[in-house]
Amino acid sequence: MARMCMHGYMSGRVQGVYFRQATVAQAERLDLDGWVRNLVDGRVEVLFEGEETAVNELAGWLRQGPEAAEVTALELQEQALQGISGFIVRC
Repeated sequence: MARMCMHGYMSGRVQGVYFRQATVAQAERLDLDGWVRNLVDGRVEVLFEGEETAVNELAGWLRQGPEAAEVTALELQEQALQGISGFIVRC
C-alpha cells in the first residue's frame, strides 16, 4: 500500500471541543503518524501520514470532527512524507 502525507487547517468551532484529543484517538485507531495543534487565530492545524486509505479516512473525519465541533472549512494539501513516528498534540 502507498503511504501519503497531508497537512491542513480546520476552521469553525474547533477549539475547546476536544478536537485535538479526538484527532489523536482517530489517528491512533487508523495507525497514522503526525501531530495536531491549536493556532492563536482559532483554527486547528494537523499533519498526518500513513497508508493512503487511512489518510483518506481521517481526512473525511476531519470534515466533521468530534460531536461538539462545527467545522466550517477544511483545507488539506498533500505533502512529501515527513517520516514522523507516533501521533501527538503539539503546542
